[in-house]
Amino acid sequence: MKNLKTTAIHPTRRPSMRTSRSAQQMTLFDAPVTDGIVNVASVPKRSPFRYPGGKTWLIPRIRRWLENFERSPSILIEPFAGGAIVGLTAAFEHLAERVVLVELDAEVAAVWKTILEGDSEWLAHRILSFDLTEDNIRKELAEKESSVKRNAFRTIIKNRTCHGGILAPGSGFIKVGENGKGIRSRWYPETLARRIRLIAQIRDRISIIEGDGISVIQKYARNKHAVFFIDPPYTVAGKKAGARLYTHHLLDHEKLFAVTKRIAGDFLMTYDNNDEIVSLAKKFGFQTKTVAMKNTHHAHMRELLVGRDLSWVRD
Repeated sequence: MKNLKTTAIHPTRRPSMRTSRSAQQMTLFDAPVTDGIVNVASVPKRSPFRYPGGKTWLIPRIRRWLENFERSPSILIEPFAGGAIVGLTAAFEHLAERVVLVELDAEVAAVWKTILEGDSEWLAHRILSFDLTEDNIRKELAEKESSVKRNAFRTIIKNRTCHGGILAPGSGFIKVGENGKGIRSRWYPETLARRIRLIAQIRDRISIIEGDGISVIQKYARNKHAVFFIDPPYTVAGKKAGARLYTHHLLDHEKLFAVTKRIAGDFLMTYDNNDEIVSLAKKFGFQTKTVAMKNTHHAHMRELLVGRDLSWVRD
Protein backbone atom coordinates (compact mmCIF):
# COMPACT_ATOMS: atom_id res chain seq x y z
CA MET A 1 0.00 0.00 0.00
CA LYS A 2 1.27 3.45 -0.89
CA ASN A 3 2.70 5.48 1.98
CA LEU A 4 0.69 8.51 3.03
CA LYS A 5 2.11 11.96 2.44
CA THR A 6 0.22 14.65 4.29
CA THR A 7 0.31 18.34 4.90
CA ALA A 8 -0.61 19.83 8.26
CA ILE A 9 -4.30 20.28 8.94
CA HIS A 10 -4.73 23.95 9.73
CA PRO A 11 -7.46 25.21 12.05
CA THR A 12 -10.10 27.31 10.38
CA ARG A 13 -9.90 31.03 10.92
CA ARG A 14 -13.63 31.48 10.91
CA PRO A 15 -15.89 28.84 12.48
CA SER A 16 -18.45 27.25 10.21
CA MET A 17 -21.81 28.33 11.62
CA ARG A 18 -24.97 27.40 9.78
CA THR A 19 -26.84 30.24 11.47
CA SER A 20 -24.53 32.78 9.82
CA ARG A 21 -26.03 32.07 6.41
CA SER A 22 -28.76 34.50 5.53
CA ALA A 23 -32.08 33.65 3.93
CA GLN A 24 -30.79 35.30 0.78
CA GLN A 25 -27.81 32.92 0.72
CA MET A 26 -30.05 29.93 1.27
CA THR A 27 -32.09 30.92 -1.78
CA LEU A 28 -28.96 31.42 -3.84
CA PHE A 29 -27.52 28.04 -2.85
CA ASP A 30 -30.66 26.07 -3.68
CA ALA A 31 -30.05 25.18 -7.33
CA PRO A 32 -33.14 24.76 -9.55
CA VAL A 33 -34.36 21.19 -9.96
CA THR A 34 -36.42 20.00 -12.92
CA ASP A 35 -37.93 16.49 -12.89
CA GLY A 36 -35.63 15.73 -9.96
CA ILE A 37 -32.52 16.75 -11.94
CA VAL A 38 -30.37 19.64 -10.74
CA ASN A 39 -29.58 22.40 -13.22
CA VAL A 40 -25.78 22.24 -12.91
CA ALA A 41 -25.44 25.58 -14.70
CA SER A 42 -26.73 27.17 -11.49
CA VAL A 43 -24.09 25.49 -9.26
CA PRO A 44 -20.83 27.44 -8.70
CA LYS A 45 -17.93 25.86 -10.59
CA ARG A 46 -14.94 25.90 -8.24
CA SER A 47 -12.63 23.10 -9.33
CA PRO A 48 -9.85 23.58 -11.90
CA PHE A 49 -10.53 20.04 -13.14
CA ARG A 50 -12.83 18.55 -15.71
CA TYR A 51 -13.40 15.15 -14.16
CA PRO A 52 -15.15 11.98 -15.36
CA GLY A 53 -17.89 11.31 -12.83
CA GLY A 54 -17.75 14.81 -11.33
CA LYS A 55 -20.37 15.58 -8.69
CA THR A 56 -21.45 19.14 -9.48
CA TRP A 57 -24.99 17.85 -10.00
CA LEU A 58 -25.05 16.52 -6.42
CA ILE A 59 -24.06 19.77 -4.69
CA PRO A 60 -27.58 20.91 -3.65
CA ARG A 61 -28.09 17.54 -1.96
CA ILE A 62 -24.66 17.76 -0.32
CA ARG A 63 -25.69 21.08 1.21
CA ARG A 64 -28.92 19.53 2.47
CA TRP A 65 -26.99 16.62 4.01
CA LEU A 66 -24.47 18.85 5.81
CA GLU A 67 -27.12 21.27 6.99
CA ASN A 68 -29.06 18.36 8.49
CA PHE A 69 -26.67 18.17 11.48
CA GLU A 70 -27.27 20.10 14.71
CA ARG A 71 -23.90 21.80 14.23
CA SER A 72 -21.50 22.02 11.33
CA PRO A 73 -19.06 19.07 11.15
CA SER A 74 -15.56 19.72 12.47
CA ILE A 75 -14.00 17.90 9.52
CA LEU A 76 -15.28 16.80 6.12
CA ILE A 77 -13.05 14.16 4.54
CA GLU A 78 -13.19 13.34 0.83
CA PRO A 79 -11.22 10.06 0.51
CA PHE A 80 -11.42 9.92 -3.31
CA ALA A 81 -11.12 13.61 -4.05
CA GLY A 82 -10.56 13.85 -7.80
CA GLY A 83 -11.96 17.25 -8.78
CA ALA A 84 -13.00 17.75 -5.13
CA ILE A 85 -16.12 19.79 -5.85
CA VAL A 86 -17.75 18.57 -2.62
CA GLY A 87 -14.77 19.46 -0.42
CA LEU A 88 -14.38 22.83 -2.14
CA THR A 89 -18.06 23.64 -1.68
CA ALA A 90 -17.92 22.73 2.00
CA ALA A 91 -14.87 24.95 2.51
CA PHE A 92 -16.16 27.93 0.54
CA GLU A 93 -19.64 27.85 2.05
CA HIS A 94 -18.51 27.05 5.63
CA LEU A 95 -20.46 23.79 5.68
CA ALA A 96 -17.59 22.21 7.64
CA GLU A 97 -14.85 23.78 9.71
CA ARG A 98 -12.05 21.91 7.94
CA VAL A 99 -11.79 19.85 4.77
CA VAL A 100 -9.35 17.00 4.11
CA LEU A 101 -8.87 15.94 0.49
CA VAL A 102 -7.32 12.53 -0.21
CA GLU A 103 -5.97 11.59 -3.63
CA LEU A 104 -3.98 8.52 -4.67
CA ASP A 105 -3.21 9.74 -8.20
CA ALA A 106 0.12 11.59 -7.99
CA GLU A 107 -0.74 13.88 -10.91
CA VAL A 108 -4.04 15.01 -9.41
CA ALA A 109 -2.49 15.32 -5.94
CA ALA A 110 0.23 17.54 -7.43
CA VAL A 111 -2.39 20.09 -8.47
CA TRP A 112 -3.94 20.23 -5.00
CA LYS A 113 -0.51 20.41 -3.33
CA THR A 114 0.55 23.27 -5.59
CA ILE A 115 -2.60 25.27 -4.92
CA LEU A 116 -2.71 24.59 -1.18
CA GLU A 117 0.99 24.69 -0.31
CA GLY A 118 2.07 28.07 -1.63
CA ASP A 119 2.68 27.82 -5.39
CA SER A 120 -0.83 28.77 -6.50
CA GLU A 121 0.25 32.10 -7.99
CA TRP A 122 3.02 30.40 -10.00
CA LEU A 123 0.45 27.95 -11.40
CA ALA A 124 -2.09 30.67 -12.20
CA HIS A 125 0.52 32.79 -13.98
CA ARG A 126 1.89 29.80 -15.91
CA ILE A 127 -1.60 28.99 -17.18
CA LEU A 128 -2.25 32.59 -18.19
CA SER A 129 1.04 32.92 -20.05
CA PHE A 130 1.06 29.55 -21.84
CA ASP A 131 0.57 29.62 -25.62
CA LEU A 132 -1.68 26.60 -26.07
CA THR A 133 -0.73 24.82 -29.27
CA GLU A 134 -0.33 21.10 -29.84
CA ASP A 135 3.40 21.54 -30.39
CA ASN A 136 3.81 23.51 -27.14
CA ILE A 137 1.78 20.92 -25.25
CA ARG A 138 3.95 18.09 -26.52
CA LYS A 139 7.12 20.02 -25.62
CA GLU A 140 5.82 20.71 -22.11
CA LEU A 141 4.82 17.10 -21.54
CA ALA A 142 8.23 15.92 -22.75
CA GLU A 143 10.14 18.08 -20.24
CA LYS A 144 12.07 16.09 -17.65
CA GLU A 145 11.69 18.50 -14.72
CA SER A 146 9.62 16.68 -12.09
CA SER A 147 8.86 19.30 -9.45
CA VAL A 148 5.40 19.16 -7.90
CA LYS A 149 4.34 22.50 -9.40
CA ARG A 150 5.56 21.57 -12.89
CA ASN A 151 3.70 18.24 -12.66
CA ALA A 152 0.61 20.17 -11.57
CA PHE A 153 0.80 22.40 -14.65
CA ARG A 154 1.18 19.39 -16.94
CA THR A 155 -1.79 17.73 -15.27
CA ILE A 156 -3.97 20.78 -15.85
CA ILE A 157 -2.90 20.86 -19.50
CA LYS A 158 -3.76 17.19 -20.00
CA ASN A 159 -7.03 17.47 -18.12
CA ARG A 160 -8.10 20.44 -20.21
CA THR A 161 -6.95 19.26 -23.64
CA CYS A 162 -7.51 15.49 -23.59
CA HIS A 163 -10.82 13.99 -24.57
CA GLY A 164 -13.27 14.05 -21.65
CA GLY A 165 -10.62 15.41 -19.28
CA ILE A 166 -9.27 11.86 -18.96
CA LEU A 167 -5.79 11.58 -17.44
CA ALA A 168 -5.32 7.82 -17.73
CA PRO A 169 -2.58 6.52 -20.07
CA GLY A 170 -3.69 6.37 -23.69
CA SER A 171 -6.03 9.37 -23.54
CA GLY A 172 -5.82 11.49 -26.69
CA PHE A 173 -6.24 15.18 -27.47
CA ILE A 174 -9.65 16.66 -28.21
CA LYS A 175 -9.99 16.57 -32.00
CA VAL A 176 -13.07 18.65 -32.81
CA GLY A 177 -14.42 19.90 -29.53
CA GLU A 178 -16.77 22.78 -28.86
CA ASN A 179 -17.53 24.79 -32.02
CA GLY A 180 -14.61 23.09 -33.74
CA LYS A 181 -12.06 24.66 -31.36
CA GLY A 182 -10.24 21.38 -30.81
CA ILE A 183 -7.74 21.45 -27.93
CA ARG A 184 -8.82 25.00 -27.01
CA SER A 185 -12.41 23.90 -26.37
CA ARG A 186 -11.90 23.54 -22.62
CA TRP A 187 -8.91 25.85 -22.16
CA TYR A 188 -10.13 28.92 -20.27
CA PRO A 189 -6.95 30.39 -18.77
CA GLU A 190 -8.60 33.37 -17.05
CA THR A 191 -11.26 31.16 -15.49
CA LEU A 192 -8.71 28.57 -14.37
CA ALA A 193 -6.43 31.21 -12.86
CA ARG A 194 -9.36 32.79 -11.02
CA ARG A 195 -10.48 29.45 -9.55
CA ILE A 196 -6.93 28.61 -8.44
CA ARG A 197 -6.50 32.00 -6.74
CA LEU A 198 -9.86 31.75 -4.99
CA ILE A 199 -9.03 28.28 -3.64
CA ALA A 200 -5.66 29.58 -2.43
CA GLN A 201 -7.45 32.27 -0.42
CA ILE A 202 -9.14 29.61 1.74
CA ARG A 203 -6.26 27.12 1.89
CA ASP A 204 -6.13 27.47 5.67
CA ARG A 205 -9.36 25.43 5.73
CA ILE A 206 -8.25 22.67 3.34
CA SER A 207 -5.57 19.97 3.61
CA ILE A 208 -4.37 17.45 1.04
CA ILE A 209 -3.19 13.90 1.69
CA GLU A 210 -1.57 11.97 -1.14
CA GLY A 211 -2.44 8.38 -0.36
CA ASP A 212 -5.00 5.61 -0.17
CA GLY A 213 -8.56 6.68 0.61
CA ILE A 214 -9.51 3.57 2.57
CA SER A 215 -6.48 3.98 4.85
CA VAL A 216 -7.47 7.57 5.59
CA ILE A 217 -11.04 6.53 6.42
CA GLN A 218 -9.56 4.05 8.90
CA LYS A 219 -7.38 6.80 10.40
CA TYR A 220 -10.29 9.15 11.06
CA ALA A 221 -13.08 6.59 11.59
CA ARG A 222 -13.22 7.01 15.39
CA ASN A 223 -13.63 10.78 15.20
CA LYS A 224 -17.35 11.27 15.84
CA HIS A 225 -17.12 14.88 14.66
CA ALA A 226 -15.81 13.87 11.22
CA VAL A 227 -18.05 13.26 8.21
CA PHE A 228 -17.03 11.56 4.98
CA PHE A 229 -18.12 12.11 1.40
CA ILE A 230 -17.11 8.87 -0.32
CA ASP A 231 -17.15 8.82 -4.12
CA PRO A 232 -15.04 5.80 -5.14
CA PRO A 233 -14.29 4.48 -8.63
CA TYR A 234 -17.55 2.87 -9.63
CA THR A 235 -17.99 -0.85 -10.19
CA VAL A 236 -19.01 -0.50 -13.84
CA ALA A 237 -16.06 1.81 -14.53
CA GLY A 238 -13.74 -0.57 -12.71
CA LYS A 239 -14.82 -3.60 -14.70
CA LYS A 240 -15.45 -2.14 -18.12
CA ALA A 241 -13.88 1.24 -18.75
CA GLY A 242 -11.95 2.12 -15.63
CA ALA A 243 -8.53 1.68 -17.18
CA ARG A 244 -9.55 4.21 -19.83
CA LEU A 245 -11.02 6.72 -17.38
CA TYR A 246 -8.83 6.57 -14.28
CA THR A 247 -5.20 5.76 -13.49
CA HIS A 248 -6.33 4.07 -10.23
CA HIS A 249 -9.61 2.38 -11.12
CA LEU A 250 -9.59 -0.92 -9.21
CA LEU A 251 -11.00 -1.05 -5.69
CA ASP A 252 -12.05 -3.65 -3.15
CA HIS A 253 -15.61 -2.42 -2.74
CA GLU A 254 -16.50 -4.85 0.06
CA LYS A 255 -13.46 -3.70 2.04
CA LEU A 256 -14.56 -0.09 1.55
CA PHE A 257 -18.01 -0.92 2.96
CA ALA A 258 -16.48 -2.78 5.91
CA VAL A 259 -14.24 0.18 6.77
CA THR A 260 -17.11 2.62 6.32
CA LYS A 261 -19.15 0.60 8.81
CA ARG A 262 -16.63 1.62 11.52
CA ILE A 263 -17.16 5.36 11.03
CA ALA A 264 -18.30 6.94 14.30
CA GLY A 265 -19.62 10.09 12.64
CA ASP A 266 -21.65 10.17 9.44
CA PHE A 267 -20.98 9.52 5.78
CA LEU A 268 -22.55 9.84 2.37
CA MET A 269 -21.47 7.47 -0.39
CA THR A 270 -22.25 7.64 -4.11
CA TYR A 271 -22.19 4.75 -6.56
CA ASP A 272 -23.48 3.54 -9.87
CA ASN A 273 -26.91 2.02 -9.36
CA ASN A 274 -26.44 -1.74 -9.60
CA ASP A 275 -27.42 -4.88 -7.73
CA GLU A 276 -23.89 -5.59 -6.45
CA ILE A 277 -23.70 -2.31 -4.52
CA VAL A 278 -27.29 -2.50 -3.29
CA SER A 279 -26.53 -5.98 -1.93
CA LEU A 280 -23.36 -4.73 -0.20
CA ALA A 281 -25.29 -1.86 1.37
CA LYS A 282 -27.92 -4.27 2.69
CA LYS A 283 -25.22 -6.61 4.04
CA PHE A 284 -23.66 -3.81 6.10
CA GLY A 285 -26.97 -2.32 7.26
CA PHE A 286 -26.91 0.85 5.14
CA GLN A 287 -29.79 2.60 3.41
CA THR A 288 -29.86 3.29 -0.33
CA LYS A 289 -31.76 5.76 -2.47
CA THR A 290 -31.49 6.64 -6.14
CA VAL A 291 -31.40 10.23 -7.35
CA ALA A 292 -31.83 11.66 -10.81
CA MET A 293 -28.94 13.14 -12.77
CA LYS A 294 -27.70 13.71 -16.33
CA ASN A 295 -24.45 12.25 -17.58
CA THR A 296 -21.96 14.07 -19.81
CA HIS A 297 -24.02 13.05 -22.85
CA HIS A 298 -27.17 14.57 -21.25
CA ALA A 299 -28.82 11.18 -20.82
CA HIS A 300 -31.15 10.95 -17.80
CA MET A 301 -29.85 8.44 -15.27
CA ARG A 302 -30.27 7.37 -11.64
CA GLU A 303 -27.27 7.28 -9.30
CA LEU A 304 -27.17 5.56 -5.95
CA LEU A 305 -26.72 7.23 -2.58
CA VAL A 306 -25.66 5.08 0.37
CA GLY A 307 -25.80 6.14 4.02
CA ARG A 308 -27.00 5.26 7.50
CA ASP A 309 -30.01 7.57 7.43
CA LEU A 310 -31.16 9.02 4.12
CA SER A 311 -34.49 10.37 5.36
CA TRP A 312 -33.28 13.89 4.40
CA VAL A 313 -33.10 12.93 0.70
CA ARG A 314 -35.92 14.35 -1.38
CA ASP A 315 -36.00 13.70 -5.10
